Amino acid sequence: MAYSETRIVIGGLAHVPVLIFIANFIKGKLEIKTGLAKDTLVKEEPVKIVEVKGKVVKEGKAKVIKELSNKLDSLEQKADEVFEKVKKKKKDKKKKKKNN
Repeated sequence: MAYSETRIVIGGLAHVPVLIFIANFIKGKLEIKTGLAKDTLVKEEPVKIVEVKGKVVKEGKAKVIKELSNKLDSLEQKADEVFEKVKKKKKDKKKKKKNN
């Protein structure tokens, strides 16, 4: 039996809400709960700084702590240098834009 174009279009349009419902249902099942994600991010503990000066520590641990603190200091210095270089490049770009 042959159907008219109008009947086929109406039948297709009748199925659109069903398809939207199915897509939203699947999306809802796969979606991360935003409330839970925010709670887990906020509940993280801050990093604790430990002072070694007043405590008795084994030599091996003291040596490792000193090495780590030296590495941290060098990383901080490098980060400051990189920050200054980036800052300088931004200033140079602004000057070039003003000159052009």
